[in-house]
Amino acid sequence: MSLDLVVQGPALDARHIERLAALSGATDVDKTSPSAVRFKSVRTREGVRNYCEHAHLDHAFVEAARRLADFRLLAMDMDSTLVTIECIDEIADLRGLKSEVATVTASAMRGEIDFPESLRRRVALLKGLEEKALQQVYDERLSLSAGAEVMLDALKRNRIRTLLVSGGFAFFTERLKQRLGLDYTLSNELEVVDGKLTGRVEGSIVDGKAKAARFRSLIGELGITREQAIALGDGANDLPMLAEAGVSVAYHAKPAVRARATYCLDHVGLDGLLAIFPG
Repeated sequence: MSLDLVVQGPALDARHIERLAALSGATDVDKTSPSAVRFKSVRTREGVRNYCEHAHLDHAFVEAARRLADFRLLAMDMDSTLVTIECIDEIADLRGLKSEVATVTASAMRGEIDFPESLRRRVALLKGLEEKALQQVYDERLSLSAGAEVMLDALKRNRIRTLLVSGGFAFFTERLKQRLGLDYTLSNELEVVDGKLTGRVEGSIVDGKAKAARFRSLIGELGITREQAIALGDGANDLPMLAEAGVSVAYHAKPAVRARATYCLDHVGLDGLLAIFPG
């Protein structure tokens, strides 16, 4: 099996390319974009990881013949993956509670606190907030991660289905589904009474296990193999879903997630996936 090495990053320059070609023993070098290079038919991995880490570059060893069209499903987390914010933190900011809620969010994403309990604690702090605050966050604070639309366009061209899963809220996932033409979503529903948040979540909480279960179920429904499925995430509650995928990608992720993913994108946007799997 022939392996290529894909290296990406805004700091990628001729000096890095020359050094990595020597380290990997590549037979050829193809600069696929200003920030990405494919080193073809590499002979060794030794020294590449350490070099890239010190140079602040992303790297991926990938089967030379593998293309985006080989996949049929991509599942992705929402907060801090598809979008740049943690929606619940920004909602809390409208009540002056961002710091308090963000501390719990960060601890949960590192896997230090049980996710369902952490979500209940954070949502309880939102009690009494008017529902229109959610629209304010969507309109004024929610931004797509770099390269998101480029990646999604490529997925559509290759007829790859998309699943957006989130421990966050349906208010945001459903709007993103409509706006971006996503195929499936799974998220939590905030309880609202008389136009105000009650501080509770309706139904079962979508945690890491629920994300993985929906991903696994959809693989079965589509009649594909796990090798045809990609999962993208950044936090500890994405780990069960990432474990179900043939290819898992840690996007600007916590250390525990980076350590267990197939590939890591730390220095480029979501369109970095297209350098790994052209399409």
